[in-house]
Amino acid sequence: MRSVDLKTLKNKLSEYVRLAASGETVLISDRDRVVAELGPPRDTRSAMLPDSVLADAVRRGLVTPATLPPGPPPRSPPVAPLREIVAELARDRAER
Repeated sequence: MRSVDLKTLKNKLSEYVRLAASGETVLISDRDRVVAELGPPRDTRSAMLPDSVLADAVRRGLVTPATLPPGPPPRSPPVAPLREIVAELARDRAER
């Protein structure tokens, strides 16, 4: 774990972000008082930002995820009988 003062962090931000990305935690201090931590994302955090924002909102109780109804999804009626689909496919191929 490293510690860095705010002024140094401003000047070398990319270096400290790389350290955090590699798994190290960096304590950020302002006037010899720790004010923040910079560290790697939690294992539960998605790599995709919108997913991360949504997951964080769920954790904080701001959003309730939708629940799926019990059981398998309802079956939709077939568009056409299989032999009609195969016949239409054969006609399309014959036209080429």
